Amino acid sequence: MQLIRRMVSFRMSNPVLSGLCYAFVWMMLGALILSFFLWMTGMREQDLSLYTYVVHGLSLLVGGFVSGKRSGERGWYHGGITGIVYGLIVLLIGFLALDASFNWKDSLQLASAFLISALGGIFGVNTRRS
Repeated sequence: MQLIRRMVSFRMSNPVLSGLCYAFVWMMLGALILSFFLWMTGMREQDLSLYTYVVHGLSLLVGGFVSGKRSGERGWYHGGITGIVYGLIVLLIGFLALDASFNWKDSLQLASAFLISALGGIFGVNTRRS
């Protein structure tokens, strides 16, 4: 196992970037699971809004957790920055793909992304060994 770790030793030193990578991986896994739900069951796309928010919330929590754990200090700060960047990327994708304009709901989503990811960062920074 050590041989594999030495040969493939890729580690991001920036906690926000590593948190974003983990958050987007979890988001992609959640989207894949939701796609399987659409395919296997009689669920419609209109019924997915709640589940989409749950997937994004879990992704933000995991991203903030990883960011806080990698930073070692000020977990709420690094987790919150991860949440803001994640939210801005999602809003940018929505703007470019769906031609959606910016409104007050988007600022509320950015604030909730900050809070959820900062909470994950608080938990992540407190799991480091002393």
